[in-house]
Amino acid sequence: MLKRSTIICLFAVAGLFASGWSGARSRPVVLITADEAQRPPVANADLTFRAGISRGPAIELVSPKPSEKSVRSPVHLQLKFEGRGGAQIDVDTLRLTYIRNPSADLTSRVKGFAKADGIDVPEADIPPGTHIIRADVKDKEGRSGSLIFKLNVVN
Repeated sequence: MLKRSTIICLFAVAGLFASGWSGARSRPVVLITADEAQRPPVANADLTFRAGISRGPAIELVSPKPSEKSVRSPVHLQLKFEGRGGAQIDVDTLRLTYIRNPSADLTSRVKGFAKADGIDVPEADIPPGTHIIRADVKDKEGRSGSLIFKLNVVN
């Protein structure tokens, strides 16, 4: 037979686990591996915008702020998606690509953090260096939007 104080303690511990406490901090998501970072850069990769008016979804880099010259890893990576004209984002069409030669598909690494309004990865582990990443997503009407952004990660 369990004592009353033991039962109360068991309920308290069960409550902590039910509320999501695990006693350990979550580990960062490896967004780019060291091996991928060692691949040669693409010779003609640039960040210039070439398209005209687009009715496809807008993609915005929220974090790290585009004005930040450099960041330290782990990085809080947050992208915002916005459909135009009330169109809904089709999260299943999301593609995140590391622009290298050859490129690396990062989509599966962020899928668990993607929702219709964007991607929010609290801690993305990225090796030091300059990294160019392309985000692509479509709305439910099939129109596409993309964003190419650069992260300069320092030690």
